[in-house]
Amino acid sequence: MIRTFVAVDIPAAFHAKISAIQSKFIGPGLRPVDPSIVHITMKFLGDVDEAQLPGIITALDRMDCPSFDSRISGVGAFPGMKNPRVVWLGADGEYSCLHGQLESLLSETGFKKEPRKFIPHATLARITYLSNPRKKELISAIDSLRDLDVGLMRVNTVKLKKSTLTPQGPIYETLHEVDLP
Repeated sequence: MIRTFVAVDIPAAFHAKISAIQSKFIGPGLRPVDPSIVHITMKFLGDVDEAQLPGIITALDRMDCPSFDSRISGVGAFPGMKNPRVVWLGADGEYSCLHGQLESLLSETGFKKEPRKFIPHATLARITYLSNPRKKELISAIDSLRDLDVGLMRVNTVKLKKSTLTPQGPIYETLHEVDLP
């Protein structure tokens, strides 16, 4: 079985900015994501049998969404600021076409459609445990970054990725790329 997901990579030009953003709130109780692997997950597929990969790749190759510009801006938290579990960086752009087609095409290969509303974002850190004072510090830091503008990126590729979990963090490998017109 291979742990897989479909994603849009954040360009290397943004990695230093992401690191600087993380430095404003990283501390005890948070596990930061390595800036070099920060991405926008379009669909998490989970553990799939290698025999499923050709069908997934065929489905991805049928995507016909145009490329678009995406504004990377704003820091927030899921599920919300009262009880944050994940700190994220926002992404605005025409992600609805990509997400809709991925859900439709991959449902034809047996993957369930995601019932939750899709919110394009890049995970910056996962929260393991926060004391109340630390939670207040984090909420204040996130709030101060709410309107931060990281920059504009071109979304012209969608990637099928393999994720190998290690004690040092995940290792991602691109299995297939789809270029958007």
